[in-house]
Amino acid sequence: MSLVELIAQADERALAVSGLACLDRCVPLLGGDDETLRPLWASLTDTADAGDWGRGLEQARGRLDAREAGEEAALLARRMLAAAPAERSRAEVRAWADACSVAALQIHRLLDPAEDETPPAGALPEALRSGVAPVEGRTEGVSPLVAAELRRQITVLEVVTGHGTAGLRRALEVSTEGRRVLRAVVSRRIRRQG
Repeated sequence: MSLVELIAQADERALAVSGLACLDRCVPLLGGDDETLRPLWASLTDTADAGDWGRGLEQARGRLDAREAGEEAALLARRMLAAAPAERSRAEVRAWADACSVAALQIHRLLDPAEDETPPAGALPEALRSGVAPVEGRTEGVSPLVAAELRRQITVLEVVTGHGTAGLRRALEVSTEGRRVLRAVVSRRIRRQG
């Protein structure tokens, strides 16, 4: 099933997890650490209070570096955070999850060392997400960094849709792995430019 189909069929919690996981993987671009979004992850459990999401979001926005992001990738990550809905209504969370999916794929394309070999901006994320490029899990013609992000997005939605809150731990593990990969990519990029 394509990423677009998974998002279309997901419930409110799976959509919130999908958007949050995309944002979490990109948090190094905003000066965040591994704990920055933990309150938001905790707000998605069965034991969470209805207002925990909004409080966690406010706390995360306060913890992240407030300086203006200069590069396009950082700007996209900042927009993901800014667009997060204060309340988790299905319609708002669906729009946010969809936007985060596109932004995260675009961020990975922008930061990929093989960037020059990828299709132009705009064409890549939609082709990937709709299943045109990754037929049966294959991602020919897509850079490894972007292909890995696509697989992470699909895995997160599959585990949460299939296992509910029991899938949150696996979704967080997938997100943590992706955050470490992106942090390493950003560090190598800074060393090359510096």
